[in-house]
Amino acid sequence: MEEITEGVNAINIGSGDTYKKNRIQVSNTKKPLFFYVNLAKRYMQQHNEVELSALGMAIATVVTVAEILKNNGLAVEKKIMTSTVDMKDDSRGRPIQKAKIEIVLGKTENFDELMAAAAEEREAAEGEEQN
Repeated sequence: MEEITEGVNAINIGSGDTYKKNRIQVSNTKKPLFFYVNLAKRYMQQHNEVELSALGMAIATVVTVAEILKNNGLAVEKKIMTSTVDMKDDSRGRPIQKAKIEIVLGKTENFDELMAAAAEEREAAEGEEQN
């Protein structure tokens, strides 16, 4: 859990966006997929919803995270927004456009029950390892 907290503190907020406590900006190179899945679960526990955001090639990662949460019965889609963002190409210095996606997910009615059941399973598994 400390790793997740460190990740939350290290998340870089884009200069043009307003700061949102429940936004996760996903990269497809920096962290493993399930880091984002677990972080989204934590954000939903704290804020009742989470906004997943990504640019370019990281869009596939955001969609995968959202689908994992939905298929496990933890989240429902509230809103999906797509757009293009003007950026500067670092190698050539000219402007380029990148695709952007933002997916807002909310807790399902049985989110808390499913999270409690998962926590109990983890505790039981840890108890068995110690014996």
